[in-house]
Amino acid sequence: MLNIWGRISSINVRKVVWCAQELGLDFQRTEAGGQFGVVQTPEYLALNPNAMVPTIDDGEGSERVTLWESNVIVRYLCARHSHGKFYPSELPARFDAERWMDWQQTTLNRASRDAFVQWVRTLPAEREPALIAASVHTSEALFAMLDAHLARQPFMAGDRFTMADIPIGCEAHRWFGLPPAEYQRPSWPNLERWYGELISRPGTRGVLDLPLE
Repeated sequence: MLNIWGRISSINVRKVVWCAQELGLDFQRTEAGGQFGVVQTPEYLALNPNAMVPTIDDGEGSERVTLWESNVIVRYLCARHSHGKFYPSELPARFDAERWMDWQQTTLNRASRDAFVQWVRTLPAEREPALIAASVHTSEALFAMLDAHLARQPFMAGDRFTMADIPIGCEAHRWFGLPPAEYQRPSWPNLERWYGELISRPGTRGVLDLPLE
């Protein structure tokens, strides 16, 4: 049994839950983080000293693995359980997928986070317009780059769905879900086509069909 700790409203927990469902794994998810607490308990800190979500515990005995860091968890689950389906065996393809996964964390997430937090998690009277404007400006350029990339191939790392599509798909879910009263995004036809492919996958149920919070 795979154990996952973390609230589903977290983008990083969504990655892990989607991945587990995509792989058809049996898992138990424990609410943690935010209003649920848990992360400061001694038991949780023994698993993840960062006191953040997600964390997983998978397997038993000598095969038991405890991990934190969402994209590492996605890599691990795909490497262990997908039998090469989502974790490319060829090094060029594998590290192409790795590159996009790192880019999601180091570049796209940093750019898009302020607009999400300000429009979804901040009261209107407390919002900072400068943060929103900077986030939108930078994020739109990055999503336009993704649109151009996906004009050349159907998925992030080539002709088939891989682990690379999961973290960036969760970012697209968050950006596409911004309140329309606040934000009207540009048209990105290739990105929209790709995202449509993702949300049609059964593994995204209970993840990419949830509203933002």
